[in-house]
Amino acid sequence: MGATGRHVRRGATAAVALVLVALGAPAATAATGAVADRTAGVVPGRVHNPWLWQATVRQRPAGPAALVFFTDRTRYFESTGVLVARDGGYRLIPIGIAEGHGLLSQDGRHYLRPQSGELLDLTTGRQSRTMTTGVDPLAWSPDGQHVLGSRSNDDGVITYGPDNQQLNDPEKPDDLLVVDPFRGTEQVVAAGTFAAHHAAVWSPGGDLLAVAGPPDPAASLASRQRLVVVDPAGGAPRWQVDLGDRRVLAGPAAWHPDGRRIALLAFDGCAGLTCTAEQTATRTLRIEFLDAATGQAVGQPLPVAAPTSEIVGWRGDDPVVRQVSGTEQDTDRKAVLAVLSPGGGREVLVTAPVGSTGLLVPGDLLTPDAFGGPERRPSPFAAPLGLYLALAVPPLLALALVVRRVRRRRATARTASA
Repeated sequence: MGATGRHVRRGATAAVALVLVALGAPAATAATGAVADRTAGVVPGRVHNPWLWQATVRQRPAGPAALVFFTDRTRYFESTGVLVARDGGYRLIPIGIAEGHGLLSQDGRHYLRPQSGELLDLTTGRQSRTMTTGVDPLAWSPDGQHVLGSRSNDDGVITYGPDNQQLNDPEKPDDLLVVDPFRGTEQVVAAGTFAAHHAAVWSPGGDLLAVAGPPDPAASLASRQRLVVVDPAGGAPRWQVDLGDRRVLAGPAAWHPDGRRIALLAFDGCAGLTCTAEQTATRTLRIEFLDAATGQAVGQPLPVAAPTSEIVGWRGDDPVVRQVSGTEQDTDRKAVLAVLSPGGGREVLVTAPVGSTGLLVPGDLLTPDAFGGPERRPSPFAAPLGLYLALAVPPLLALALVVRRVRRRRATARTASA
């Protein structure tokens, strides 16, 4: 009886421990949320792939983001957002089929999904839809209250008459919108005719915006773009410039903080949709500047050595860019944030793991003192609460069987002694 009793007590202790861990998970999350307030503004220099059982944001919210990166090395085996919270916690942001990468709000509290219009609150895990569907978000406003987005008006199919003649033109100009993602209001911006909007940026004061894209279907096929600067409140465009097929607007932070310059990404080499991967890899890149008041070229180009997708922020006069290091093979590519300086200088600020394809940092953390935080690794214990409960069930069942067997033996012993 003594040995059996000890086994029962040990089983009970293990089961209770598992249950306490499960029940304590929300409390642990709340405690780490308090830590996040004390360590806000610290972006780790390197992040890692999550555990396969890592909880999602909706299962266990972790608070505002220090950064978000995208990788297919999760249990979903396709592109997935990975939130690294300001307290170091890792959470997953599952992405739907054919869904692109969304936008992280300026304060790191919200993630806006493209097309669906759903806004994910990273601090509570709640997801809501106030916007109409079909909007591709391009850039948050400086005050974090509005989003510049594009909505396609193309017909889904081409229709034909009885003589097989085409009855409709499925390609129609897209709408440029200023959307309030919290209240669902939207306003069409009269920025001229665009077949598509590829990139857009707000001015630092939020009173103007610049948008770029092909003006018509023929320009889309030739990869030619136009850049327009316009007042979102109304009125004719201030100016427009044809960028050709080797210059593009440099992303959601292309407008320099001084308000006087707009950055472009330019390259020399093969242009157009027919370029091979080898030809694309041999392009030479640079950042050029246009006068924000006139659209005329200004200043000296800034050379860029590594493949660069866009400018995401600034440190003084130096742009912070998102790049992909490694080769074209998915097995060794990884996303990085780096700051570029005149003369070809480059300082890597954040390195995502091998296999990552994107990297977002909230606008309020794009300051010099926000980077260089400690390396953060995902906790193997940050699993969904249901997993802890599932792990607790087998020992609880085993405990119940042992208790039942002990009781039967005692009952048999009492009957025999009687």
